[in-house]
Amino acid sequence: MLGDDTATGMVRMFASRWWVVLLRGIIAIAFGVAAFAWPAVTVASLVLLFGWYAFIDGVFSLVTAIGGRRDREHRWWLVLEGIVGIWLGVVTLRAPSLTALMLVFFISIWAMTTGFLRIATAVRLRKEISGELWLALSGVLSVLFAFMLILRPAVGLLGLVWVIAIYALILGVFEILLGVEMRAVRTA
Repeated sequence: MLGDDTATGMVRMFASRWWVVLLRGIIAIAFGVAAFAWPAVTVASLVLLFGWYAFIDGVFSLVTAIGGRRDREHRWWLVLEGIVGIWLGVVTLRAPSLTALMLVFFISIWAMTTGFLRIATAVRLRKEISGELWLALSGVLSVLFAFMLILRPAVGLLGLVWVIAIYALILGVFEILLGVEMRAVRTA
């Protein structure tokens, strides 16, 4: 169980970087819209698009963690999420000729990792903020998405594009709502 100081530090870190969370949501929605707009995208194009998305999302996680310098003990969750996102982005961008099955594997690892980290963070902040529900729901959505990909790896590429687009749109909405809640905490 976290002490009040620990949870307050995490809230302070998130609230001071509310705009990064909001921007992550906007980027997720833009990614989802782009995936819907070009459903016949090739495997290589989808790999590149996802690689950049995971990389940028990881960078924004690290920006939030680095910005919370005063709260060293509270930022390791975001650092881990950022490292996983950047690592997956780099791996994906270095080998764009991955097969659809490998893409499904990488996406499921990323979604599972970030999902569990978001759920854990929401549990840690549940008594400190009112927007923890959106963080927890984005984590649950990520874990469910990962399980779906693990259970159905032979999903057609077009189906995968649509599932990824829906996931990104919903995740983006959750992140925007969390960013708005964090901005309110910052100004309160």
